[in-house]
Amino acid sequence: MMRFLAFAFGVILLIVPNSPSYGQTRQSELSQTISRTLPKIVKIIGSGGFQGLEAYQSGFLISNNGHVLTAWSYVLDSDVVSLTMDDGLKRDAQLVGFDPRLEIAILKIDVVDTPHFNLAASATVGTGDRVLAFSNLYGVATGNEPVSVQRGFVAAKVQLSAKRGTFESPYRDDAYLLDAITNNPGAAGGALTDRKGQLVAMIGKELKDSRTGDWLNFALPIEKLADSIERILSGKPIASSPILDRPTEPISAKLLGFALVADIVQKTPPYVDRVATGSASARGGLEPDDLIIEVNGRMTASIKDVKNQFQSIDRDSTVEMTVQRGSEFVEMKFQIGK
Repeated sequence: MMRFLAFAFGVILLIVPNSPSYGQTRQSELSQTISRTLPKIVKIIGSGGFQGLEAYQSGFLISNNGHVLTAWSYVLDSDVVSLTMDDGLKRDAQLVGFDPRLEIAILKIDVVDTPHFNLAASATVGTGDRVLAFSNLYGVATGNEPVSVQRGFVAAKVQLSAKRGTFESPYRDDAYLLDAITNNPGAAGGALTDRKGQLVAMIGKELKDSRTGDWLNFALPIEKLADSIERILSGKPIASSPILDRPTEPISAKLLGFALVADIVQKTPPYVDRVATGSASARGGLEPDDLIIEVNGRMTASIKDVKNQFQSIDRDSTVEMTVQRGSEFVEMKFQIGK
């Protein structure tokens, strides 16, 4: 008997003889691993279509209650983000939270008792170990068919030092470099597993090596993301300190001369909509489309977080903010009248 398994870059022909053999057993184990893993992977459709950008990426389920880990990207900057499950059903997703420094986000869909990865049982791999990469690369899986699966090896585990466009990647920790061609549109946010299907890492966004100019195929180890994932799921801020008292005349975005985008979902990311000419924010270097990620050293994952932080700052005080502009972090200071 013969069986075909479709992989991202070609078709692998599995020839199964009538009598059992070592090769037959290995291929059978691989098929079983893929079958168990596919229901944990989702295809994500959101914002895109401008400047040649794709409107899709990948994600995977990490809880029994429909939490999905994926890459933080422009695809999620949409009023409606749609997830397609392995059974072909589509569900709308809500953004639970994100960490721009790790470039991860967690979405939530309305399902229960769904197959998912157990983060506590994630695996680690070493150079030369075989891995499987599950993703919606190139939008190959556009209907009810499963996402793409690639086989490969871990080429190295290195400190990431690369650039996306002209800016360095925010992620500056260990990453797995892969010999599988995972650095493709739509692959970001996909799952990297070992040969047994245990979760190893999340496939990273498209990235170019700053030294060689080569595009990198890499994934972010789950152990490096675990603390941030736990904080997002528990509703805790990524970095925080208690607000002990509030001033009688706090600062506001209006006083600083800028406006945020409309706050229309539960945790709308704090993107800058417009900046008034000649205002304190304009003098400080703030620009439309900047994403505010810290105010006076406190992480801000939503518009509500920014407003709450401003409520703790006196209008005569200096405001320090860190924004993400593309893949670059920019620090700036503002003060009314200066």
